[in-house]
Amino acid sequence: MTAYIASMVLVVLAEMGDKTQLLAMAFATRFRWQTVMWGIFAATLCNHLFAVLAGHYLTMVIPLGYIKITAAASFILFGLWTLRGDSLDNEDKRFNFNPFWTVAVAFFFAEMGDKTQLATVALATKYSNIVHIWLGTTTGMLIADAIGIIVGIVLGKNIPERFVKWFAATIFIIFGILGLYDALPGHILTLPVLVSSAVVLFFLILLAIRLNRKGTKKTSVSDPSQE
Repeated sequence: MTAYIASMVLVVLAEMGDKTQLLAMAFATRFRWQTVMWGIFAATLCNHLFAVLAGHYLTMVIPLGYIKITAAASFILFGLWTLRGDSLDNEDKRFNFNPFWTVAVAFFFAEMGDKTQLATVALATKYSNIVHIWLGTTTGMLIADAIGIIVGIVLGKNIPERFVKWFAATIFIIFGILGLYDALPGHILTLPVLVSSAVVLFFLILLAIRLNRKGTKKTSVSDPSQE
């Protein structure tokens, strides 16, 4: 029980203000809170079990830098996807698992190399009870991210939809940029590369906004209630 409580408390403290807690807040503005919680639960179970069993051997198989680069790039893609927009009103009925998998995959990648995953690995070296550590760290993640979800729901009810969309997209893109800056080798981050990347990202954002506007116009034309 000591391992369980220690794991839970440590992860709650580590998760407060962490990127995955902010992700929970952002996802809560887009999806049903139940879907977000189940996605976090599934991703955390898989990720922290992986961390407990083999986290400290990961860099022997796949360099951690590659994992961080992939995770950072995925955040930028999630940000662009958010700006492009989704038809979420009937998403639960048409595609039952799409929002769930969106949350689960995002959280799984976000946790790779994150401090809560590294804390889980450290706990596994200190305590011998793998199950208690696994369940304790998972419980801690759910508690901390539930706080983010509550904040996200409050924001979603009181802030215009357009602002919420930009808020969520900005979080994803910022984390992606910071993650790439941290993970990429220094010799790659030259001024021409940074400027070129900024220009490409700018045009991708414009493209996502344009696709969103086209989708909105198409929906308005096809929806009889708008006529």
